[in-house]
Amino acid sequence: MTRGTGAPRHVVFAGDSITEWGRDRSDPDDVGTGYVGLLARGPLAGSTVHNTGVGGDRASDLLARWERDVLPFDADVLSLYVGVNDTWRALDAGERTPVASFETTLRALVAPWHARGTRLVLAEPFALPLTDAQAWADDLGPKQDAVARVARDVGATFVPLATVMADLADEIGPRAVAADGVHPTHAGHTAIADAWWDAFTHRSEGDPA
Repeated sequence: MTRGTGAPRHVVFAGDSITEWGRDRSDPDDVGTGYVGLLARGPLAGSTVHNTGVGGDRASDLLARWERDVLPFDADVLSLYVGVNDTWRALDAGERTPVASFETTLRALVAPWHARGTRLVLAEPFALPLTDAQAWADDLGPKQDAVARVARDVGATFVPLATVMADLADEIGPRAVAADGVHPTHAGHTAIADAWWDAFTHRSEGDPA
């Protein structure tokens, strides 16, 4: 991941704790210490970056605060990374989010940005198989498919994190990537930042002139 010469003017990142990571919510300019911070201090150093991630958010929670916390920004790129809590709450609290409802909410989140002509980046949620691997896969898998489907339908850049993080886990061990299978370590955040930038720049290079 190297500093970009054609970095966008303004990027807004939205999501849950993985996006929020290390952010001081009392400081609107704090980008945190996770993948957003790595991007903001690296290839996006020439851009204005806002981190609007909030730990624990499901897609519906994001939608509830979308108009207040995210839509007011005049950004030329919106990056959305959500979904793992929609599965986690199903497994630990029985609060299920049907995949159809999840996908409808995703479409509602991106629709106003798409209408503006804002470039969209959708990151695939991931979970590493530490415990209850089948239960996670059964619930999260269809939501991963929904993120990919929405990205395709709106022409968004798709960041395939499930494969990226699984490959890294095979290399260095799952707990070295995400100690609980969900929340990334520094190595995990670095991999997310690299995958985000790779997808973003690959799509840019492939765009028609």
